[in-house]
Amino acid sequence: MSDYVEGRTRWWGWGNLDQRFDVENRENIMPFMRESLGMPLNRDRFTDPSLEEIELPEPRLHEEVLEALRRLCGPGNVATDKFQRVSHSMGKSYRDLLRFRQRRIERPVDAVVWPREEREIVEILRLAEQENLAVIPFGGGSSVTGGVEPMGDKAGYISLDMARMNRVLRVDATSQTALIQAGALGPELEEQLNAQGFTLGHFPESFDHSTLGGWLATRASGRQSTGYGDIEDMVLALRMVTPRGVVDTRKVPSSAAGPSILQLCVGSEGYMGVITEALMRIRPVPEVLDYRGLIFRNFAAGVSAIREMMQQNLIPTCVRLSDRTETALAQAFRSTTGPVWKKKGEEAVLRLLARRGYSFDDGAFMVLGLEGTEDEVDYLRANILRLCRRLGGFHLGTSPGRQWYKSRHETAYFREQLINWGVLVDTLETATTWDNLLHLYGEVRRAIREALEEGGNRSLVACHVSHAYREGASLYYTFFAPMAGEGEEEAQWERVKRAASEAIMEHGGTISHHHGVGYEHAPWMREEVGEVSIRALQAVKKAMDPADIMNPGKLLPP
Repeated sequence: MSDYVEGRTRWWGWGNLDQRFDVENRENIMPFMRESLGMPLNRDRFTDPSLEEIELPEPRLHEEVLEALRRLCGPGNVATDKFQRVSHSMGKSYRDLLRFRQRRIERPVDAVVWPREEREIVEILRLAEQENLAVIPFGGGSSVTGGVEPMGDKAGYISLDMARMNRVLRVDATSQTALIQAGALGPELEEQLNAQGFTLGHFPESFDHSTLGGWLATRASGRQSTGYGDIEDMVLALRMVTPRGVVDTRKVPSSAAGPSILQLCVGSEGYMGVITEALMRIRPVPEVLDYRGLIFRNFAAGVSAIREMMQQNLIPTCVRLSDRTETALAQAFRSTTGPVWKKKGEEAVLRLLARRGYSFDDGAFMVLGLEGTEDEVDYLRANILRLCRRLGGFHLGTSPGRQWYKSRHETAYFREQLINWGVLVDTLETATTWDNLLHLYGEVRRAIREALEEGGNRSLVACHVSHAYREGASLYYTFFAPMAGEGEEEAQWERVKRAASEAIMEHGGTISHHHGVGYEHAPWMREEVGEVSIRALQAVKKAMDPADIMNPGKLLPP
């Protein structure tokens, strides 16, 4: 079933209409944001748009082309109505959400097509090449880098929505693998695997609104990737339809047969073809989920703790470390409802922490998640907590961890309200090695703040370590500032994005750890991978898609 259903979907923003961020039961969040940004909130800068307010040109596809698509896929699987065209023309980046609120759809798709099987995709690509049409693979539409927006100069644009190809085709309990169609949304995929006692273990923030194909196409990471691995670690083989034929990699756990075609397809962002299915590593559903919180006196101490965990082979399923600003923000986000005894208990804990030199205003909060058998979790918990105590970490128990786990998908909805109130709010991420992590953290944070505070604005720049490896970790920034004046909003965001990206490149980070490239990161790809690599990717593109019909304008620099 498509995630895009009129009347249910917040097509101009994140998620579903029946979900919102609960501000009312978080008494501290609004005062914290007002004080940090020096601006009033609750005053609508924007209102949610209606479809009637969106102006679209007529579809450019000739009726003969539309009829050919209907013959291929069935009449109910080809749409040119306004809702489907609008909801498939942009993703969920700050720039996208801003333009939706400004009622601007600059490059709409002309038709949305839902293939039901691989054979139909082969024929769609053949037709598109004949008619000089661009084909944009579409999973859940959650791209924050412009990955699904039409680009280039084609006679028309087809959004190829993979929602009808959403099944787990086969589970091999002996090998612990599953063959899964690329259009399966996170909840659909997990429900089918869980019914047979397994999990993929991939849970990004976009889990409810993203697909296996999208995860593979953008080299995604889930919140539990420290334990389960990134998506490129989970895939054994895949099939990808290109305009020049089907890439079908061998279903083996590893191969030394030359450079990895599999890994060339992973991260290709629809630029060379359409991923249709993949053979994935799966795990038994864990017996125990143990999530808890710790606080360190400072960010550097917490970083040292994570590095030692990874290098001593004490691998948590999930570990997240918030810097001082994000720790204070997280405290403001906490629910203030509940029984009196609970509030008194929390106040007593805060007093105890203060006596021992810890504070949620100045400290670094860690979420530690352990999943597995009881014996595995017991062993890791004992050894990791001992390590953290040695480095100054104070164990807060399971309540903060459970609270984070329960609300981990809610904060994206707060962004919707903040943008409507006139707040620039966005995220970006990078990664580097341990020896460079704190340096990169400081330089990127400084670059973001300076760009935000041009013109005398206040800003709020928060960061956390989100994914850890033996050699290093990722940094995930969230930043806020008063929105620029009317007509200047997009330029303000572009200035911040450019400053942060240049700081990342200058100080040894990667332009993208798990958000992908799209067109927003493409200008830095030459610096990221080098000129020889760019030419190699261009040559592969030419071999697989010589007419440049597959998601043009993405991945490679202009």
